[in-house]
Amino acid sequence: MSKPILAIVGRPNVGKSTFFNRLVGERRAIVEDTPGVTRDRIYAETDWNGKEFAVIDTGGIEVKTDDTIRSQMRDQAVMAMDMADVILFMVDGKEGLTTADSEVADLLRRTGKEVILVVNKVDAPSKAYDLIYDFYELGFGEPVPISAANMTNIGDLLDRIVEGFPEDAFGGADESVHIAIIGKPNVGKSSLVNALTKQNRVIVSPIAGTTRDTIDTPFTYKDREYTLIDTAGLRKKSKVNDAIEKFSVIRAIAAIERCDICVLMIDAVEGLTEQDKKIAGYAHEAGKGLMLVVNKWDLIEKETNTMRDYERKIKAELLFASYAPVLFTSVLNKLRIFDIIERCAAIQDARTMRISTGRLNSIIEDAVMMRQPPSDKGRRLKVYYATQIGTAPPLFSFSINDRELMHFSYSRYLENKIREHFNFEGTSIKFVWNEKRGERK
Repeated sequence: MSKPILAIVGRPNVGKSTFFNRLVGERRAIVEDTPGVTRDRIYAETDWNGKEFAVIDTGGIEVKTDDTIRSQMRDQAVMAMDMADVILFMVDGKEGLTTADSEVADLLRRTGKEVILVVNKVDAPSKAYDLIYDFYELGFGEPVPISAANMTNIGDLLDRIVEGFPEDAFGGADESVHIAIIGKPNVGKSSLVNALTKQNRVIVSPIAGTTRDTIDTPFTYKDREYTLIDTAGLRKKSKVNDAIEKFSVIRAIAAIERCDICVLMIDAVEGLTEQDKKIAGYAHEAGKGLMLVVNKWDLIEKETNTMRDYERKIKAELLFASYAPVLFTSVLNKLRIFDIIERCAAIQDARTMRISTGRLNSIIEDAVMMRQPPSDKGRRLKVYYATQIGTAPPLFSFSINDRELMHFSYSRYLENKIREHFNFEGTSIKFVWNEKRGERK
């Protein structure tokens, strides 16, 4: 199930990015005492008292502007409002109510969304009433005074935010397998969804960028439930100039975060590009299942080993995701399109597979005997014990004597040995190294 979404909006330089950074617990947005620094929304996920939700930081809204960049920032913020379940409208308590605040308020009233008015930069609680009094006239009820810089009153505000989400926002999980169809523009993502569902579920056009939103399509295949997520194409950042397209990138990355498996579509004629590698990296870092679908295979002149050589080249350039299977298809000719779903089913089974501790340790013991662990300055790595502690992706905990002795190459060796015995195709596997107490000396 998708997480509910909070959008932080307001005129420039009221402290939106400072609040965003405090909320998500890291410096993800640029903060500078200059209006207009945050030009793109930034997406992150956080939680409050066990309730998880997504947060979008937006650039400052200037309703009446002829400046191209500022008008794009306004358009992006308006789309963030449309995407949000709750909107946090931030104003500056030190500067007081401005005409620009009133203009933003007019935009917010048209959304029909839950709006929480927040007065930032109220550093002294004793002066809160004096600083928030004028903002009552905006018509959004009682303003919430906070200091994002000092984390004052943030807990009460988070309570308000969580209460504002729809009642079913934190309900039971969707049991279907969520598959995000990702890739550059115009590689056939929407056509694939239509071909699998046998209906024109999404608009298909040769014009790159037709898909602007992520579109969820329920789909049943061989008695198993899936949700296909068609996403906007991800272009190089230098080529993302249009405000709507920038917003589509955030939606696509959000789709990767909430899916189980990413199907990365590659144009067979164009081949694997640097942008494809970056998109694969998003999925890999998020711990999602991953498969590579080379579309438009009908346009390739073939010889005896064309497919084999093409796959080898892809694998060589995507060493970090060498576990991802490669499938060649032509969506136009409906060539092997349902094999994609078959592979996704297998990948999901691999992501959720559990290995018994006894069998895992037998494999690790044999691996250690076959290849001696690394050593440094006369001290050798010892691997005592391993157990699986998580799934989706599979997560293994190792008890060792010294983390500094666990070189990347040996970690990869152990991973390969595990993969030799179990079908983890399509999923990354993660390791946690725990030093045995008293052993590191």
